[in-house]
Amino acid sequence: MSDIEQTISKVPAEIAPFPHLAETWDADLAPLVCERCDWTFLAPASPTAARCPHCHQAELTPLNNTEAEYTIPTPGLAQPDLAPPEQVIPFSLSPTSLESSIQSFAREIPFAPGDLNPRQLRSRLQAVFLPMWLVDAEVQATWQAEAGFNYEVVSHQDKFEENRGGWSTRQVNETKTRWEPRLGRLQRNYQNIRAPALEEHNLLQAQLGPFDLGQAQPYQKQAIQSAMLRLPDRTTQDAWPDAKPAFQQAAVEECRQAIGADYIRHYSWQAEFHKQNWTLLLLPVYTTYYLDDEHKPQLVLLHGQSGKTSALRRASLKRAQRTSITLLLIAAVLFLLSLAVSTASIFLPPALAIGVLGIVAALLVGLGALIPVATVWWFNRSQTK
Repeated sequence: MSDIEQTISKVPAEIAPFPHLAETWDADLAPLVCERCDWTFLAPASPTAARCPHCHQAELTPLNNTEAEYTIPTPGLAQPDLAPPEQVIPFSLSPTSLESSIQSFAREIPFAPGDLNPRQLRSRLQAVFLPMWLVDAEVQATWQAEAGFNYEVVSHQDKFEENRGGWSTRQVNETKTRWEPRLGRLQRNYQNIRAPALEEHNLLQAQLGPFDLGQAQPYQKQAIQSAMLRLPDRTTQDAWPDAKPAFQQAAVEECRQAIGADYIRHYSWQAEFHKQNWTLLLLPVYTTYYLDDEHKPQLVLLHGQSGKTSALRRASLKRAQRTSITLLLIAAVLFLLSLAVSTASIFLPPALAIGVLGIVAALLVGLGALIPVATVWWFNRSQTK
């Protein structure tokens, strides 16, 4: 038994987070928390400290006290507990695609901080699963709606064409919809209706893009032996309002099929939900980070299937300033040399033209020295979290 598990086992059962974790998940896992950003994780139990894959600013500590207690209130359970995930979407990004995504991100930032390079990003890479709720329920409902049935109307159009010697008739087939009221009763079991398990779910989905849910596989302990699992921060009660519209959408489609309609509109129902069962779907992402000018870690997220990157991009003002200073020094040296050449034109008149051209070039280089700083200022100003 690891040190972390020994610490947890000493906590009284009524406050211990996940008292049967090893048995239910069939894996040697430890609940951990970042005391800086308050993100909580399940991670392979290890005596070595792990760095938080979210803020990258603190070490994760065992979740073993009442202040850091973590439980998931689940409807119908007297003692809340977190069951093992039902489905896992595996990491399917090839090493080549992953390397390409990292390099592309590093190249996208003008005057990137010195710490932002593919080698550093790759060395700090961590695999993390993000959770999503799956809920099963038995639904009993009465419903009513308007059902639309397509039908074809055949008509004929007459058209005068002088080039063809007069009038011609053309048959026209037009599809129209007939709407009829319908009502009925529904009793069905719906499984794996999805709902967000994180407050940031919609933001992450918008930034990283959708996941291919068709690649989901049944949970096996091997899936999380080399990755951390971000624990939900939304209870099932909080997630339930997001799941109910998906239940209704599934019911609408089944009712449409049952009555043989082409369309359904103005659907309403009075539904009761029984035998709810909540589990998890795990979504794969990679996290890494780079240090900005203030040596503050900036989180970089990579989609575990597509490789799409999401991060706050920060160009380096210090690097831009060094480039501007270098250009100013070049401009100053060029100006002084050109001034000396112009002075020499007293004895060698053709040198005057060369000196004037040199002074103009020095002024242009001096003005160009403003470009790096202006570029970084504009780029950082355009970035949002």
